[in-house]
Order: sequence, then structure tokens, then C-alpha cells
Amino acid sequence: GGKLVAIDCEMVGTGPGGRTSDLARCSIVGYGGDVVYDRYVRPAAPIVDYRTRWSGIRRQHMANAVPFGQAQREILRILSGKVVVGHAIYNDFKALKYFHPKALTRDTSKIPLLNRKGGFPENAAVSLKRLAKELLHRDIQVGKGGHSSVEDARATMELYKV
Repeated sequence: GGKLVAIDCEMVGTGPGGRTSDLARCSIVGYGGDVVYDRYVRPAAPIVDYRTRWSGIRRQHMANAVPFGQAQREILRILSGKVVVGHAIYNDFKALKYFHPKALTRDTSKIPLLNRKGGFPENAAVSLKRLAKELLHRDIQVGKGGHSSVEDARATMELYKV
């Protein structure tokens, strides 16, 4: 399992109306759920909407955040040559302005067998929250503090191992 990592990113809104999604936190966990990387990231553009209800990101997190360019370099070094698991992982890669080789990418939102095990239609887009509830018997993304990308990455890894 040393070649397997799971990733989850949190976004904030930049640009007009805060409609552009920019990376503000990235978490990567190893096969056993150990945290390999977890940093707050400062977007190049000013943050218009912290989206705290979903992202869990607040202004104070930006005080010791790393600039996007630095975070991207650190993250790509970790992902290089690894099998990367994520839920709707396209969104994470888009935020990183990076695309991992398809052969080394596993998207838990697109695994029909996983849906079937959870009692969902095979080709339905099922949220990480619902899959974790059905298959891991775990409640994630609860409360008003927003999502934790570490918790979500761990849940994604465990779903992949189901």
C-alpha cells in the first residue's frame, strides 16, 4: 500500500462574486490513513468568499498558509508515481492545476461496485458523505465547522479498500 495515497482539497471563492474555486487546503493521507500532507494554501487572487460552511476555511487559516506555487510543487512531488484515490477527484486536480495519469487515478465517485455495495444505483453520483454512512457506518461532514479534508481523505481511502 506504499504507492497508494488519497487526496482531498478544500476550496474558497475568488474573482467576481467569488465564483472561481481556488485551492485553500490540501490533505493527503497514506494507505493506513496517516497524514502525509496537510497545509492551508493561499490563493494568488484575493479571497472573496471563504465558503466556511463547506470548506471549514477561515481568515485566520491564511496567516500561516503557503503560497499556491509552493504548495503545488510540494504536492506534485508527493503524488508523482503514486496511485491517487479521491472522490470526484477531477475537482481536486483542477484546483491543483494538474492532471495525474489516468492509469494511476482512482475515483471513488465512479466505482459501480462501491455504489452497489452501498445500495445505490451503479451509475449514480453518490456523495462521499452518503457512501461513508452506508459502507463505513461513519458520519462525516457534520456540524457547522465545514468539512475536514483530512477526514474526507481518510474516508475516501477506506472506501477504496472496502
